[in-house]
Amino acid sequence: MITEAEIRQVPKVLLHDHLDGGLRPETVVELADATGYTSLPTTDPDKLATWFRGGAHTGSLVRYLETFSHTVGVMQTADALARVARECAEDLAADGIVYAEVRFAPELHVEQGLSLDEVVEAVLDGFRAGSVGTGLHMRALLTAMRHQARSLEIAELAVRWREAGVAGFDIAGAEAGNPPTRHLDAFQYMQRANGHFTIHAGEAFGLPSIWEALQWCNADRLGHGLRVVDDITVDPDGKATLGNLAGFVRDVRVPLEMCPSSNVHTGAAPSLDRHPIGLLRDLRFRVTVNTDNRLMSGVTLASEFATLVETFGYGWSDIRWLTINAMKSAFLPFDERLRLINDVIKPGFASLIP
Repeated sequence: MITEAEIRQVPKVLLHDHLDGGLRPETVVELADATGYTSLPTTDPDKLATWFRGGAHTGSLVRYLETFSHTVGVMQTADALARVARECAEDLAADGIVYAEVRFAPELHVEQGLSLDEVVEAVLDGFRAGSVGTGLHMRALLTAMRHQARSLEIAELAVRWREAGVAGFDIAGAEAGNPPTRHLDAFQYMQRANGHFTIHAGEAFGLPSIWEALQWCNADRLGHGLRVVDDITVDPDGKATLGNLAGFVRDVRVPLEMCPSSNVHTGAAPSLDRHPIGLLRDLRFRVTVNTDNRLMSGVTLASEFATLVETFGYGWSDIRWLTINAMKSAFLPFDERLRLINDVIKPGFASLIP
C-alpha cells in the first residue's frame, strides 16, 4: 500500500484550493487577537481545528460555507492577507506541490477599508514570499461570489493583475438559485480579454449548472463537476452509456476539479467509495484531484491521494495520470506546462513506476 508520506514526496499539482479555507488554526487565533476579532467559538487552536471540521462535515454546502465567516473575519488587513498567503505557500510546498492555483474572493476582504487592488497585491506578495526557494510555482484565481453583483468588476481585476501572478477568474458560492448565466457579462469580458476562467458547477446542483457553465459561459474548467455522473447510465454488466452532455465533457477534455473529501462533507457525494471520481477516472474523463478547503476538511493533497489509494486501489500510475491531467489543465502558458511535466513531474515519478 502506498503511504501518505510517500505521496508527499512526489511532485503534485493543485488547481482547486481556497485561500480562506486553508488557514492554520493557530494563525486564525493569533490574527483574531491582533485584529480585534472576537467572534471565534474558541481560542484554543486544537479545539478550533476540531470545530471547523465538525462544522463543515454536515452534508450541507450552505452549512459548510458558514464556517468561512471566521476565517474571512480575520483576513481584513494587508498584513493578515500576506501572512495567510505566505503560510499557504509554505504548507503547499511542504506537501510536495510544485504548481498551485489558489483562489480567493477579493470582495470579501474589504470590510476594513482595503481596496480590491490592495487585497490582490497583499495576497500575491504573500505567495511570492512563501514560495521562494521551494520549487513551488504559485498563481492566484480571483473569485466572484455568485450571489453578489460584482463579478464583472472582479473579472476586470483579474485581467489587470494577470501579468503579476493572477491566473484567471472564478465564481463560487451556493449554486441553487444562482446560475452562472447571471454573470455572463463577466465571462464574456474574460473571453474578449483572452483570459482563463473556471466555474464552480455541478457540486451542489445538477446537470443544468454544468450545461450553463459550458454551453452559455464557455468555462475552461469546472470546479467540482461531479454531477456530470447524472448523465451516465451504468447497466448491470457494468457497461457505461454517456448522455450528450457527459459525452461532450469527456470528448472535449473539460477538466474536472474534483475534491473527494470536501464533496462528501458538503453532501455532494454520499461517501468516498461512492464518489463519482472512480467511475469518471475509469471512463477517462479529464479528472484532477484537489483539496478545496484544507482547514475545513482536514486534508492535504497527499492525504487526498492516499484516500483514493485506500478507497479505489490506485497505484503510482494512477497518481501520475491524475497529476499530469492537472498540469495539462493549468492556466499557465503551454511551454511552461510542458516543462513542468517533462522536467519535474515525470522524473519525479520515474523511479516509482516500472
